[in-house]
Amino acid sequence: MNPVRFTSKDANEKLFVNTLKKNVNDYFKTNHLSTKANSAMVIKSIILISLYLVPFVLILTIPMNSWLALLCTVVMGIGIAGVGMGVMHDAAHGAYSRKHWLNDLLAGSLYLLGSNVLNWKIQHNVLHHTYTNVNGLDEDIDEKGPIRLSENTPLKKIHRFQYIYAVFFYGLMTVVMLTNDFTRLRHYSKLGLLKTQGKNLQTEFIKMLFRKAIYLGLIFGLPLWLTPFNFWQVLLGFFVMHWIASIILSFVFQMAHVVEGASQEDSLHDIETDWHVHQLRTTSDFARNNRLLSWYVGGLNFQIEHHLFPGICHIHYKKIAPIVEATALKYNMPYNLKPSFRAALFSHTQRLKELGRA
Repeated sequence: MNPVRFTSKDANEKLFVNTLKKNVNDYFKTNHLSTKANSAMVIKSIILISLYLVPFVLILTIPMNSWLALLCTVVMGIGIAGVGMGVMHDAAHGAYSRKHWLNDLLAGSLYLLGSNVLNWKIQHNVLHHTYTNVNGLDEDIDEKGPIRLSENTPLKKIHRFQYIYAVFFYGLMTVVMLTNDFTRLRHYSKLGLLKTQGKNLQTEFIKMLFRKAIYLGLIFGLPLWLTPFNFWQVLLGFFVMHWIASIILSFVFQMAHVVEGASQEDSLHDIETDWHVHQLRTTSDFARNNRLLSWYVGGLNFQIEHHLFPGICHIHYKKIAPIVEATALKYNMPYNLKPSFRAALFSHTQRLKELGRA
């Protein structure tokens, strides 16, 4: 793996970075706050995890018709996405608690999706956060079937209509992860990224296989054993659950980086700017004043703050966002903000249109 380096000779950029760190640190010191989770975050975690588990328990224990069971799987999908964004994400970054065992435990909630924590940490924490929107290194903007998310990847005729059909393929994300986790793990091993995490390919492969077998055994086996639903009904519920979760996760992720004003780079050369400034150029906030959305998506609508300070729990992003924005504007740095969810969705759709045309 040949990583891109971030090199800056701009004194203003260095001054901005130092001032930004000081301003944010001063906020926590002045208010005597921990950068990690608080009681509100704990309550939120319980609610989100319950949103996934309670409907599943109801399906298994209470006689219900197919339509009511299907509605429960929709709620489970909403719960899965909520757990991923609002609990697992912070824990995997070490932002939930100062206790490593608690972060590891809550990061393990990713297994509820049938996915793999180690893969996530490499793909998201290491590659995406280090090389945001850098084609060839940030897998979030890799070509995904008929979806073109980077201006640095080949353009095909089918991409012209991707802004229309993208919603269907976005819905396949977590289902595809069930199988491509294995090829991805092998790919990371070839790149030497498993060694950087102190992991062995064979051991991690077996552990992943074991965990996925347990997940599939429970998610399929328990309904087939304890309910009158047949295999095809359970399979439909499984697909609906994952499709709902994937749609939510995909759009939230993409509206933070694949929108108008968010720049993209290629990995053919070093980037002549400070890493923090690069995060500002490639990332966007949206709907910062929407309390319900911010609560549910785990502060991922404060994506700029998250990328600059991934070790800070998202429960604090609402307060530090004005600090980051004011500091950026003071030093004439970009700060990409979409005022609402609708504005961010429209911007992402427009970007898909642009990327689908020469």
